[in-house]
Amino acid sequence: MTESQLPDGQGISAELARILFGPRAERIHEPWRRLFDGPRFAFQEGLSPQERTALSYARLHFVNEAAADPVALASDIESLTAMHEWAGVVDPGMATIASIHWNLHIGSLLDHDPGGHDLYRYARMDTVGTFLCTELDHGNDAAALETTATFDPVTSGFVLDTPTPGACKWMPNTSGTGGAKNAVVAARLVVEGTDHGVFLFLTPLTDGEGRHYPGVEVRPLPQTAGAPVDHCATSFHDVRIPFEAMLQGEHGRLSRDGGFVSALGSPRKRFLRSVARVHAGKLCMSAYSLGVTRHALAVTMRHSHRRLTSGMTTGRKVSLIEHRSHHASLLSAVATTYAATLLHREVVRRWARAGRAQDEETERLAAVAKAWITWQARTVMTECRERCGAQGLLLSNGIAYQLAANEGTVTAEGDNRVIWVKAAGEMLMGGFTPTAPSGAPAAERSLDDPDHLQELLADIERIWHGRARSRLRNGRRGDPLARWNGTVTPALQLVEAHVHRLAAKALLGAVETASDARSRAVLGHLHRLFALRHVRTHSGDLLADGRITAAHVQALPDAEEALIEALVPYALELTEGFAAMEGVLSGHPMLRTPLPAAEMVPA
Repeated sequence: MTESQLPDGQGISAELARILFGPRAERIHEPWRRLFDGPRFAFQEGLSPQERTALSYARLHFVNEAAADPVALASDIESLTAMHEWAGVVDPGMATIASIHWNLHIGSLLDHDPGGHDLYRYARMDTVGTFLCTELDHGNDAAALETTATFDPVTSGFVLDTPTPGACKWMPNTSGTGGAKNAVVAARLVVEGTDHGVFLFLTPLTDGEGRHYPGVEVRPLPQTAGAPVDHCATSFHDVRIPFEAMLQGEHGRLSRDGGFVSALGSPRKRFLRSVARVHAGKLCMSAYSLGVTRHALAVTMRHSHRRLTSGMTTGRKVSLIEHRSHHASLLSAVATTYAATLLHREVVRRWARAGRAQDEETERLAAVAKAWITWQARTVMTECRERCGAQGLLLSNGIAYQLAANEGTVTAEGDNRVIWVKAAGEMLMGGFTPTAPSGAPAAERSLDDPDHLQELLADIERIWHGRARSRLRNGRRGDPLARWNGTVTPALQLVEAHVHRLAAKALLGAVETASDARSRAVLGHLHRLFALRHVRTHSGDLLADGRITAAHVQALPDAEEALIEALVPYALELTEGFAAMEGVLSGHPMLRTPLPAAEMVPA
């Protein structure tokens, strides 16, 4: 993004945008920002869910046309996540099917041996890709899925079958809407009665007219509360696919005569390697949530400066933003959103540096960040919806529609609570070492010191780590479930403390990158506000552990209040730094005065 493409004026918004979107924003973000700000993606009123789904598939072709290399996009994690940040704002349904098409489907083809597959049809978008993994009876325990791909020694192909009603694939976008579709299907490889674990198989679903191939049974599911997508229950009945359909790699290779070799002895590890694109998908889901959250805040902040309400004296009108009861929650939400965005940038950079050789710590960080970011998005957008009153309920105002769709990100690519439980277990079993406490006496430390605040956030981590480890050591012997049940609550608190510290660290790191004193001061205020809110939540634990004093506890409310007051003059510039799409903003009825008569809905 160039300065001319960012908010005008002599304020700090352009500098904040530079910090949020990075030095390569012109290449990574600006093409998507320009694309989705155009008329082809403008909100259309009055469409049925089916019509919205069809429109989303039509728009998918526009995204494909805009991509410099539609196939390579799946391997460029920075551009791929950037696309999610802007796509969800204009069409959550399209963002969903785009994520499935590029990340899960094409990405899976590229991550395995891609030589035997025609990837040019995806570049031409002759077919849309989808991904079938979870089943009705197997969601978070997808490694236990039941769908089978049985090797046929006569043809050297496979027979894809759904053995039980609970084994139907749940809930992929497999209807005839959108034309020709191919699926990557997770199924158990069975060779001469031996189950070798779960692998992926490329399976045609529909032809160019949207007709399903023989043996593919698809039942549309009831409408969800989120973005309209053609979710279906999908089963296979003796569907024959060729030998080349199996996506092979070092985790498992099959010869045409049925010989099987694998570098991984564990079927579970083979499954995790097969569906590894789900990890990258966590970054995509986080990106979607961040994009719609920033847009919701930009809408709400502009509305708050435009909408007049009663002041404290008769006949005096003031803007909503002047009321502490209004701006305090919004500025706290802004601080959280800056921290979440900068944390996501750091995780994406780490992921891009590692390439395909991802380490466990980076994958865990992506998972932990995904859960926290998508949860924070729900909280912030709910606040935005409420701050906009009845106007916030209109889908055309860019908040309520995206808020509902964000529920999908909470569940997609791993249910948030489940992936935090997994992360908690890993952190307790050697995947995390707490930071040693500072030797400085608590009475000598100041809540104005950002380094001290970071130390307090590390103290919160250490406190919950110690509690969880104690519970694990002293838990009921001989009953693993009871032992873990006694541990999981403080263990989840550890994960939350961990991600808060990392997000605050990312925000603090941005302070020094600012080129002028005013931007540094404002970012410093955001960091302190974000950190202090978490410190206040755990002030009792910190006091009991001797990390803060009673005077600190008493000072916390006033310290937060002072930061809010200092940030109010910059409230609009802070959200203008999100570089929201101006064409999209101008299309929101609540930001146009008066509401056009054509958009009034009769009672």
